[in-house]
Amino acid sequence: MPRVHPCRPPRRQRGLLLSLFAVLLLGYGAALTGLGLNQERLLFHPEVLPADFSFAGRYPPEQDFEELRIPVDGAELDALLFRQPASRGLVFFLHGNAGNLATWTSNVAFYRQLGFDLFMLDYRGFGKSSGRISSEAQLHADVRAAWERIAPDYAGKPVVILGRSLGTGLATRLAADVKPDLLVLVSPYASLERLATEHFPMVPGGLLKYPLHSDRLIGTVKSPILITHGDSDEVIPFDHARTLLAASGGRAELLPVEGARHGDIHRFPVYLDGLSRRIMALGDSSGRVSAPPRSALP
Repeated sequence: MPRVHPCRPPRRQRGLLLSLFAVLLLGYGAALTGLGLNQERLLFHPEVLPADFSFAGRYPPEQDFEELRIPVDGAELDALLFRQPASRGLVFFLHGNAGNLATWTSNVAFYRQLGFDLFMLDYRGFGKSSGRISSEAQLHADVRAAWERIAPDYAGKPVVILGRSLGTGLATRLAADVKPDLLVLVSPYASLERLATEHFPMVPGGLLKYPLHSDRLIGTVKSPILITHGDSDEVIPFDHARTLLAASGGRAELLPVEGARHGDIHRFPVYLDGLSRRIMALGDSSGRVSAPPRSALP
């Protein structure tokens, strides 16, 4: 009768274990390969609009707006500019990873009451924007092209760069380059690399095409910074906001929103009041806005 080492499985069992390990390893490798090839589908969730879609009639009659087409390398970006009477300045808004301009501009009254013009663009493949997103560098270049199209018209007036969720990494990079009067980060991540490893710990961070390291950039931003984040955010943990606050070199203020999740922070008075006060402080002292408005973009 063959002797079996008490700490070693029999040869046949070892063979089965090795085969199982090989299958798991191959499956893991295939999963990583799929992740590498399909990151855009996992990260970006655009809603496409037909080319003949019209924004006319979606906003109050008194709200003046213009649709812009911004040429970029290999594509055109669709954008909306909402102008206010006797504009006090501009909010340059970079939205999240889903939807389109039609969904993100469902209520423009918030900025109208502040007296600030609002500019928002759709990334490649979102809404009526053509092309497709293929790299982080491309995203930054597209945002910069949009900035250069619109910012010169606001020379001498306060300009706010505001990013929400996905848009916070793009906003941080842009603010580091162009120095707005205020940078606002709503529900931000320290980096997409960290966020990905928190949600998928088996995925190597180096595999990600879109690491978007706001934590490494925010210290180079020379503008005042407002960070606001829900403490019940189920997508991007609140600790990401704390990390960015610590990395800001003392330029940032953190506005926690108790009870807010990732998709509903705009419904909380603490968020609306805090954002209103910071933006209003940049404008003139005409007193046209006597109290912070209680409506905001989604």
